[in-house]
Amino acid sequence: MFTGIVEELGEVVSVENLGDSSLFRLRGPIVTQDAKHGDSIAVNGVCLTVVETADGEFTADVMAESLKRSSLGALVPGSRVNLERPMALGGRLGGHLVQGHVDGTGTVLERTPGEHWEIVKIGLPAGLARYVVDKGSITVDGISLTVVEAGDEHFTVSLIPTTLDLTTLGIKQPGDPVNLEVDVLAKYVERLLGTPARDTGESVA
Repeated sequence: MFTGIVEELGEVVSVENLGDSSLFRLRGPIVTQDAKHGDSIAVNGVCLTVVETADGEFTADVMAESLKRSSLGALVPGSRVNLERPMALGGRLGGHLVQGHVDGTGTVLERTPGEHWEIVKIGLPAGLARYVVDKGSITVDGISLTVVEAGDEHFTVSLIPTTLDLTTLGIKQPGDPVNLEVDVLAKYVERLLGTPARDTGESVA
């Protein structure tokens, strides 16, 4: 379980195509300080399992389904990525409960600079809009954000300077894909109210 508070802006070192999967090597000196084989690290919001670590880098296998259903398939050496280790038991929940299971990919539509922040409009895939509400939580590329305005096909978020400086949302441009994970509590509420969540076919680990 993660919190959506990005610890480090890492970098893709290499991507090895293995046919039905890919082996990613990523640079992240902070998140690899105590990481070992079998640990989890969220990469742009996708929970990946560490294969090995060395010299501030780690490798992780990414299955074909995850490459297809998330924006990880578009990453190349030199791409910047948001990195976060799982929340420690008893630690502060700085963002919200994030599983690292991407529900779908959205697209950056617009960026509107302000004096001290920036408003970013992101397109929503079909089937996810019902989980997104004004002032609710959503995870974008692994970042816990508060929705400013929720529409049927898009939503907006307001980004403070820290988010712009320390995450990929500072460099994403209109047309770029982003991984989305909606608040899991909304899914449970929907289920408990007797309306089973429809499978969007997008969720990946």
